[in-house]
Amino acid sequence: MGAFFRDVLGAEIIYADEDFAAIALLGSILMLHADHSYLDNPMTGVITGAETRGAGVELRLYGADPDAVEKKAAALGHVVLAGSIDKPHGLRECYVVGPDGYVFVPSARLQA
Repeated sequence: MGAFFRDVLGAEIIYADEDFAAIALLGSILMLHADHSYLDNPMTGVITGAETRGAGVELRLYGADPDAVEKKAAALGHVVLAGSIDKPHGLRECYVVGPDGYVFVPSARLQA
């Protein structure tokens, strides 16, 4: 657990096993849990019947280099929905699909 975060997004793996991972990414610490850890969790009712994990979830990662993430994702066989491009709102960003269906949008401020 956590290989995508390490290899594509550049996260530091603090701890990882098949059930749980704690990672440091862009100044934040995130905790990732395997699906089966939710068996007795209040979220069980929310995710019951979901066919695709992560469908519709977009995680924006401000401060991540979109060009580097796109290159690593493509090299490791992950889906790049949209390549890196400068956007009118002042950011450069791309869209990458992680192994669980979540869409990650690394973005960096354009230099003036």
